[in-house]
Amino acid sequence: MSNVIMMCGVCGAGKTTYSKAKEKEGYIRLSIDEEMWRTYGRKGIDYPDDQYEALSEKVESALREKLLKLIDEGKNVVIDFSFWNKETRSFYRQIIEKSGGTVELVYLKAGLETLRKRLQKRNLHLHANSPFVITDEILKHHYDGFQEPCGEGEIVILQSEE
Repeated sequence: MSNVIMMCGVCGAGKTTYSKAKEKEGYIRLSIDEEMWRTYGRKGIDYPDDQYEALSEKVESALREKLLKLIDEGKNVVIDFSFWNKETRSFYRQIIEKSGGTVELVYLKAGLETLRKRLQKRNLHLHANSPFVITDEILKHHYDGFQEPCGEGEIVILQSEE
């Protein structure tokens, strides 16, 4: 039976770092950021900023199909998305369980100041897992809009300042 870890947290919480550690344990990692970078390039450089949402939806759909195939093959998967809202978490949980997989929801919880400090460092080096600068304004928007999981069977891992 396939075990699927759904990563959950605001940008800069450590989802990719955690996911890469699970990858070393044999999990197959699905990353929307990496797939966007690989397929379409850099936001605002290789495609216009205003196309990001539509392209991201295409990438997510393709990764969802890949996820279902991997579950069917009995593979363990870690989904390196933010799963920032309850509706999306519920949707993925349903399709994973319907396909015969088990779900772990791992919530990396970090305070705003910790996230800000991490992102200041991360913003210095853009790459597939950090494809564009996250400004304080963007961070605040994501932080304020994030729907913290509660009663969803989540595993909470508190993040501290380094």
